[in-house]
Amino acid sequence: MSSTSGVSNEGTKQRADQLSTDLRGTTTYLTGHDNDGKAIVHSVRPAAWKAFEDGNMGFNQIYTNTFWPDLNDDADVKYHDEVIAGGKLGLATKGGTVCRMVDFAPQYECMMHRTKSLDFGILVEGEIEMLLDDGSITRMKRGDVAVQRATMHAWRNPSTTNWARMVFVLQDTKPLVINGEKIGEDYGKGTEGVLPSGNDDE
Repeated sequence: MSSTSGVSNEGTKQRADQLSTDLRGTTTYLTGHDNDGKAIVHSVRPAAWKAFEDGNMGFNQIYTNTFWPDLNDDADVKYHDEVIAGGKLGLATKGGTVCRMVDFAPQYECMMHRTKSLDFGILVEGEIEMLLDDGSITRMKRGDVAVQRATMHAWRNPSTTNWARMVFVLQDTKPLVINGEKIGEDYGKGTEGVLPSGNDDE
């Protein structure tokens, strides 16, 4: 079991791959246990950003795992690292959970899309508009939370000057059926580099 002592906030400095120059850097702190069963900081992981849409949207993949995660011998951490290194993670994941941070450039609107998942979207910086396919637009402010229940939606940053940041937790779900029709993943126009989730084959 690895451990980190005297943890500081050095990881909060912006990294070179961060797109949002007006937002702070961010760090993930993974906890664990020492050989005596005491809680420790297992590892400190500065954000690693991947750019999409000509640099208008950035993903920081925080953590992903299966149901139920195996915490023994750091199996869950090894699983996460293998998935990220493999480069094949979609927005959601089959039989598991994805936690990701997303930065949105000023005036940027992502694709209208749906995943077969239950999503918690927490706005941590700026403002964001939640667009649904019924035509509604909901303005969210810092601290607001959206619970997306496999609905068709998009996100738009209404600011002309400032980036916005959200944290999403996506959990795989049972297939959704409405009026006898199975409602599956739909990436709309699509975004280059965003892969299928692979959980929609039931």
